[in-house]
Amino acid sequence: MSVEYKDYYKILGVPRTASQDEISKAFKKMARKFHPDLNPGDNTAEAKFKEANEANEVLKDPEKRKLYDQLGANWQQGQNFQRPPGFENMHFQFTGGPGGGFGAGGFSDFFETLFGGAGGPPRGGFSGFSGGQHPRSRRGQDAEVTYEIALEQAYAGGPQSISLQEQVLGPDGRPTLQTKTLKVNIPPGVKDGQKIRLSGQGSPGLGGGEAGDLYLRIKLAQHPRFKVKDDNIIFDLSLSPWEAALGATVRVPTLDGAVEMKIPPGVSSGARLRVRGKGMGAAGRRGDQMVRIMIHTPKELTPEERKLWEQLAQVSSFAPRD
Repeated sequence: MSVEYKDYYKILGVPRTASQDEISKAFKKMARKFHPDLNPGDNTAEAKFKEANEANEVLKDPEKRKLYDQLGANWQQGQNFQRPPGFENMHFQFTGGPGGGFGAGGFSDFFETLFGGAGGPPRGGFSGFSGGQHPRSRRGQDAEVTYEIALEQAYAGGPQSISLQEQVLGPDGRPTLQTKTLKVNIPPGVKDGQKIRLSGQGSPGLGGGEAGDLYLRIKLAQHPRFKVKDDNIIFDLSLSPWEAALGATVRVPTLDGAVEMKIPPGVSSGARLRVRGKGMGAAGRRGDQMVRIMIHTPKELTPEERKLWEQLAQVSSFAPRD
């Protein structure tokens, strides 16, 4: 099979230095002119629309455009091509449409050969195939997705079910999306940014090669009461002035249940008390929960309360600004 190089810039009528906005405008202009719905029975218009859609699929995506630009007309000699940094974790998903409300499908042999047919580049690089040759068996590329979980779930760990959009070939041979549900065991104390590897759940291999791996990058959802800093959990504890001055015993919530905490007399606002082993991390190596003291005064006083505060002000020797 002989595969002809396609100049996507020429198809859209834009220079190679065109911005993303210029590419988008050029495609929409061609789509309005050649869309099959506006040209029923016109095979020439349909072919031009499919070409424009294919060019837009590549040039609108910075990573695919970078790959296309680096190979250019010499794409068949790309067996020594080195992918751009970070490209190994890209997982392109083609839905058959350009995303602007126009529907189209049927990519050319050049597109499917260059980008792997079902979306994404050929696994493990290019094999230099042309004519009647076939690609060698290649391992599928790894994929990475962000998985957001509640702070309580990250602290406790345990089994979770996640649903992902996976690209597969449909009965007609075109790429389509389907939902895949996976069972994942979250390790207790997993931290923000940590990756969990799911073996064999990445992109499928080429020519019978094994599938790549899927990496879940953990993102901790914002919590209304707790903050996370490194391995430690931070909790703001509100105290009244008299609790701070006289000391008190209060119940403090943690991600592992409430605990009793003794507040020493004379504690100041902003001071931090420590609850050991109630932070993030693996069992036995967890961080701590830092309890930050926040002293609050009443906004409204009864006449009796005001009188008592005035008496305290007269007899107290405390000088906070000395």
